[in-house]
Amino acid sequence: MRTFDLAPLYRATVGFDRVADLMDRVLSSDVSTSTYPPYNIEKTAENAYRISIAVAGFAPEELAVDVKDGALHVSARKAADETERSYLHRGIAGRAFERRFALADHVRVNGANLEHGMLHIDLVREVPETMKPRRIEIAASAPAASQAIEAKAETVN
Repeated sequence: MRTFDLAPLYRATVGFDRVADLMDRVLSSDVSTSTYPPYNIEKTAENAYRISIAVAGFAPEELAVDVKDGALHVSARKAADETERSYLHRGIAGRAFERRFALADHVRVNGANLEHGMLHIDLVREVPETMKPRRIEIAASAPAASQAIEAKAETVN
C-alpha cells in the first residue's frame, strides 16, 4: 500500500485542518473495509442529496441516525429474537452495523425515512448569504464632480 506524506500540506495551509484530516483518514483507511450494508449516494437537486441504505429486516426503532463532529453516523442493532427459528437458508444478514459519512461544511440532515427496507436520509447544503457570490455594482462618476473639474480648467486658462 502506498503512503503519502501530508506534512507539506499542514505546513503550507492555515484553516484547512478538516480537509487534511479527511484526506489523512481516507488515505489511511483499510482496503478491507466492510461493504455491509450496501448504500447509494445520489444528488437529487442543485443543493440536495440522498443517502439510501439497504436495511432489510430492521425496524425503525432498531436504527439510529446521528450527526456529530461533522459526520453522519448510521447504526443498527438487532433486538434479541426470542423465538427460536430454524433456517434452511439465511440470506438476509440482519447483523449490527455502523456506517459513517463525512459531511461537508454547511450540509445538514433534512430528514430520514424507512421505506420498503431502504433507509433514505435526505441532506441539504445551505450556503450562508455571506459566502454566496455577489455582484458589486460599479458606480459611475458623479456629474457634479466632472463639472467642477471643467470649471477649474476654464478659470486657469
